[in-house]
Amino acid sequence: MINIDYWKEKLPYPHIGVDEVGRGCLAGPVCAGAVILNHNNTNYTDSKLLNARERERLSQDIYKNHQAVVSFSSVEEIDQMNILQASLLAMKRAVLALNVSSGGVFVDGKDAIPDLDHFVQKPVIKGDLLVNSISAASIVAKHFRDQWMIRLSKEYPGYGLDQHKGYPTKVHKTAIQKLGLSLIHRKTFKFS
Repeated sequence: MINIDYWKEKLPYPHIGVDEVGRGCLAGPVCAGAVILNHNNTNYTDSKLLNARERERLSQDIYKNHQAVVSFSSVEEIDQMNILQASLLAMKRAVLALNVSSGGVFVDGKDAIPDLDHFVQKPVIKGDLLVNSISAASIVAKHFRDQWMIRLSKEYPGYGLDQHKGYPTKVHKTAIQKLGLSLIHRKTFKFS
């Protein structure tokens, strides 16, 4: 088990948590949140353990009390470079959008972010459960992406995007078989 307190002392400030959402989806962008906590008075958890109302409330709290941004990689970028590279690109964009020139980055997962100069990174498997700033990043990214998919459901009716947010549910796969792929579907993904 990773000793988070050890790494908090070892990594330079500010400490940034970064996480992505939407990696396993068939449609829509992959989004990444990056958060610098201004205090440790609040404990967050993995966004997947929260309902939509809790994520919305906590997302507002995070934006109000901390430094937080969300960035993304487009469907076209996902298809061009693959989902892993697109996820890492979205995370890089989110970290750089915080407008800090250096610091320590806790990255959810096993991969460091390529070409993130002047930052010291520590990938943390299950980081969204273990590192408070990664948990916060997962919350803002998940809320942002879910709201985006709800808006896209109005532009692309019939797929149920407002319900499953682009994930490969039976309803979504059936809609694809009936309607075909839309402009926001990832063409390189397996749909069966």
